[in-house]
Amino acid sequence: METHRKKAGWGHLSLMLILMVYLLLPLLVTFIYAFAKEWQATILPESWTLAWFKEMLQDVRFMEALWTSLYLCIISVALSLAVMLPAVFIITVYLPGLERFMKGIVVLPYAVPGVVAAVGLIRAYSSGPIPIAGTAYILIGAYFIIILPYMYQGIRNSLLTVSAVELVNSAEMLGASRLKAFTTVIVPNIWPGIITSTLLSFSVLFGEFVLTNMLVGGHIQTIQVYLYQRVNESGHLASAIAISYFLFILVLSMILMKLGKKVNKGISG
Repeated sequence: METHRKKAGWGHLSLMLILMVYLLLPLLVTFIYAFAKEWQATILPESWTLAWFKEMLQDVRFMEALWTSLYLCIISVALSLAVMLPAVFIITVYLPGLERFMKGIVVLPYAVPGVVAAVGLIRAYSSGPIPIAGTAYILIGAYFIIILPYMYQGIRNSLLTVSAVELVNSAEMLGASRLKAFTTVIVPNIWPGIITSTLLSFSVLFGEFVLTNMLVGGHIQTIQVYLYQRVNESGHLASAIAISYFLFILVLSMILMKLGKKVNKGISG
């Protein structure tokens, strides 16, 4: 039995190692290529340089595209969280009969391809009472729809995990109003799930390209649109942009996780 467990453990470890290599190898090659000056017929680059990063940072369009992506994603995620958090709470706790209807709505982004959604949005909002095609407003609205599944599922799972119905009933029995029960009991208990849903949604939006390029590619330049435009100029430069983009997301995620833990400790205290 012990031998069988050891074999199973080694099998799982080997599978995880193969999966990690498969996922990280393209990133590693991109990282090396971003610092390579000449890399033709050798395993590793013949010479190294920081010129590609210097060229990227000297380009004003890079910082503008990074800032544009950042504030569009922050606004979209904040708007989605402000709407979905109370909505999912009310449906899960007070109106469970509407859960099936809600699930049908939030899976629609999976059913509609990005190209079809973009064409439909452009047709709907290029004229009429709300002519917002080509503006940041239509992009924020599209982003809001894209992250519906992530926000809904993450918040709903957190509510079910902490037994939100029982927590609210207990709080109301002790004299708390529904609003107070939500803000002082439910939110602190599902805070880790909120942070996870927020980070996942932000990462999805920050890397979104097809819908963004079709809706506002000629008017607003996000980091992905900027990367697409520069990739034909130089593979080294495109690799530097991709690595910078990855590191930015990594650092931002770590900062948000740290802030989330501090806020959670403050609430618990």
